[in-house]
Amino acid sequence: MIKFLDLQKINLTHQQEIENRLIKTFQSGWYLLGNEVKNFEENLAKYIGTHHAIGVANGLDALRLILKAYIELGLMTKGDEVIVPANTYIASVLAISDNGLVPVLVEPDLENFNIDILKIEEKITAKTKAILIVHLYGRVVFSERLKHIAEKHQLKIIEDNAQTIGAEWNGVKTGNLGDAAGFSFYPGKNLGALGDAGAVTTNDDLLAKTIRALANYGSTQKYINIYQGLNSRLDEIQASVLDVKLQYIDAENTRRRTIAEQYLKGIRNANVFLPQFPENNLEHVWHLFVVRTPEREKLQNYLTEKEIQTLIHYPIPPHKQPAYSEMNTLSYPLTEKIHAEVLSLPISPVMTDEEVNIVIEALNNY
Repeated sequence: MIKFLDLQKINLTHQQEIENRLIKTFQSGWYLLGNEVKNFEENLAKYIGTHHAIGVANGLDALRLILKAYIELGLMTKGDEVIVPANTYIASVLAISDNGLVPVLVEPDLENFNIDILKIEEKITAKTKAILIVHLYGRVVFSERLKHIAEKHQLKIIEDNAQTIGAEWNGVKTGNLGDAAGFSFYPGKNLGALGDAGAVTTNDDLLAKTIRALANYGSTQKYINIYQGLNSRLDEIQASVLDVKLQYIDAENTRRRTIAEQYLKGIRNANVFLPQFPENNLEHVWHLFVVRTPEREKLQNYLTEKEIQTLIHYPIPPHKQPAYSEMNTLSYPLTEKIHAEVLSLPISPVMTDEEVNIVIEALNNY
């Protein structure tokens, strides 16, 4: 069986270093808000190129806290609108509605699955306060036009960088392109923890200070709560694991690019639409390798018979979820087409060339 993502094998690659750090953390007797988190935050900020990195409990909280902080700072108020891709995982939308803000959905570009920047401006109103971009599947979405739109309308750019750590646009890493960014270190991400974990990066000192307080019960000093905050802290154990794995992220992303290149050169089947390889290969870290086919179930069953594991990211778009019943009647045809046709093939830094060739051969014989 070719696994979609062999997490055990990925983590065992770094077994000795991770075990050493875990034992050190365990023996320290300090499990929250200690040196492991401090070290990881410093190393993450240095890697991304931002002034600040704040460890939080998970990727959804990272986005929730950014928006919550902007509300506390008076830059947004409940009822304001945030532009967000229609084609995304539901977390991007949940972060907005959870703060009493209104998600305004924009269709994707069918070629790269990301928000269509050309369609953003027509959705801007007097109530729009931010654009939440999602670098989906590992592919950067950014442009001078996007920057111009944000400046012209005085909008914040928030990055959902859950899937794209290590990617670059014009020499700048994702997580440092907008005003603030949310990261997920869910185990299956390119940089994955051994449980839930997340972070926020920003160059805004006041925003960083506010997020840090909000994530710690709204407190900067024990038992003095200046905000109605949350409990969303990265723990020492997850930070220690992430700090080890951060050292290898570029090498592992390079391996993912190599596999993606092999797929794109090797797969030749008119029934399977392949993703784009960007002109600058640093703009994609291939968190997922997503193909489209009108007969998804048939293709997935065929690959399962060939002992090739695949997943669907994502079967139901946010606006069709029961949680957003008020949006169920809205029509986003491109998003709906994508969600009905996408299938994610196996890709990971521990996949062998032999396994890649088996997947290619299976698809070409389909």
